[in-house]
Amino acid sequence: MRLDKFLKVSRLIKRRTLAKEVCDQGRISINGQQAKAGSNVKAGDELVVRFGQKLVTVEINEVKETSRKEEAGSMYTIVKEESLKDNHSL
Repeated sequence: MRLDKFLKVSRLIKRRTLAKEVCDQGRISINGQQAKAGSNVKAGDELVVRFGQKLVTVEINEVKETSRKEEAGSMYTIVKEESLKDNHSL
């Protein structure tokens, strides 16, 4: 399945056009490789997505063409979330 479609179906990103923009800006990698919107994803892949000042790493559990809102969260597991902000104050 295309990366932009997976992001929308899994509801990691709400709209496919926004998912495509995020991919085109180079803010997503699959298994350590920078990804494009048309990149293929499959179960077992690890995605790293940069949302503003936060890095979110998720592992894909399953790939489905469609999903209901209640099922979308089961398509991936959040491995870790890290803040990109410098938390050191002077």
